[in-house]
Amino acid sequence: MLEPSHNDELPVIPGKRYFTIGEVSELCAVKPHVLRYWEQEFPQLKPVKRRGNRRYYQRQDVLTIRQIRSLLYDQGFTIGGARLQMANEANPADSGQLNQLVVRMIDDLEDLLDLLKIK
Repeated sequence: MLEPSHNDELPVIPGKRYFTIGEVSELCAVKPHVLRYWEQEFPQLKPVKRRGNRRYYQRQDVLTIRQIRSLLYDQGFTIGGARLQMANEANPADSGQLNQLVVRMIDDLEDLLDLLKIK
């Protein structure tokens, strides 16, 4: 996954394997309590938890957080909208099927409307 371009002002992610919540907070310009909240809202975000329930984020987690941050803060998505956007990006086949279903529903509704106009 590439970093979104609007995150250019954020620090470069160091070549470490694991990051603490404090480090991720600085790397993503998001407070730790927000990161913990996002864990509840976004299923893609699952940091490793070790002794004392301490969170350790991997590079992919940091990229995911930056993507969430961009959706919410830069692009103006709501939490629900950002969650849907992330799910669609993770599984584009499902979004294609959903689009086909919506098109079929619109066609059916237009046919029904035509029938009602005739009567």
